[in-house]
Amino acid sequence: MPSTSPAESVSTPVDGVEVLGALSPSRAADFLTCPLMYRYRTIDRLPEQPSVDAVRGTLVHKVLEDLFDLPATERTSDRAADLLVPSWGTLLDQAPELAEMFGGEGPDVASWLTSCREVLTRYFTLEDPARLEPAERELYVEALLSSKLLLRGFVDRLDIAADGRIRVVDYKTGRSPGPEFEAKALFQMRFYALVIWRTRGVVPAMLQLVYLGNGELLRYEPDEADLLATERKVEAIWCAVSECKESGDWRPRRSRLCSWCSFQKHCPEFGGTILPLPARLPVPDPAGDLDTDEGLTAP
Repeated sequence: MPSTSPAESVSTPVDGVEVLGALSPSRAADFLTCPLMYRYRTIDRLPEQPSVDAVRGTLVHKVLEDLFDLPATERTSDRAADLLVPSWGTLLDQAPELAEMFGGEGPDVASWLTSCREVLTRYFTLEDPARLEPAERELYVEALLSSKLLLRGFVDRLDIAADGRIRVVDYKTGRSPGPEFEAKALFQMRFYALVIWRTRGVVPAMLQLVYLGNGELLRYEPDEADLLATERKVEAIWCAVSECKESGDWRPRRSRLCSWCSFQKHCPEFGGTILPLPARLPVPDPAGDLDTDEGLTAP
């Protein structure tokens, strides 16, 4: 069993309301990618080995979060590099097993930290943090829809202009998607925008994905029609999840993303056998269906 969801320490109890269930952007994306993977992660909660790419994302996110604790004049590329090793030490204190990723046929720590430093350096070609004063960082957001579906997630950064306009920012340590995959990449951001709209009554003016893998920005200006369509989509995803729970039929869906999947030995697409469902399904936990969207177990 994995550790407690990070949502549980910050979530708000939903008293007196029969919540259907909960979705985060990552779990919704899991189901769309492969229902069996969603089941193994969310219902069976099988352990997963962290990857060097996923942990790089966690480390870089931590450094960028801490960078804005510094005075504006100190938010430089060199200062970000100085934060890297101490932040890595903090991660190791929290999860010593991460050290097992290195050695043998894997990368050594020094070369991996160099790759993290390169990603951080690329950030400064896209934004000047000395000119930014984020309103929120690593912001936990949640909204209960009229359908009683609870939406939850963590936003990397929220910028609010003097006139009240909101910009939702998310960092990605990978490369930007091709034009044919942009809509899929923006689903996460529309999800966050929907939650913010439902809780604050304001449609964010800008959604911004910062791709540090190749130094590109993806920006999108949503409107109410976009967010209403997103609401219908997440409710349809939850209906499909509920149907799988009732039928017990969690069919795998093969794609190129299978290369990053930790569950191949339990997947018929790779010669494995689907595990039996747990004898007792867990009681629906609104906080248990959420994790950070680029964290230690993200593919």
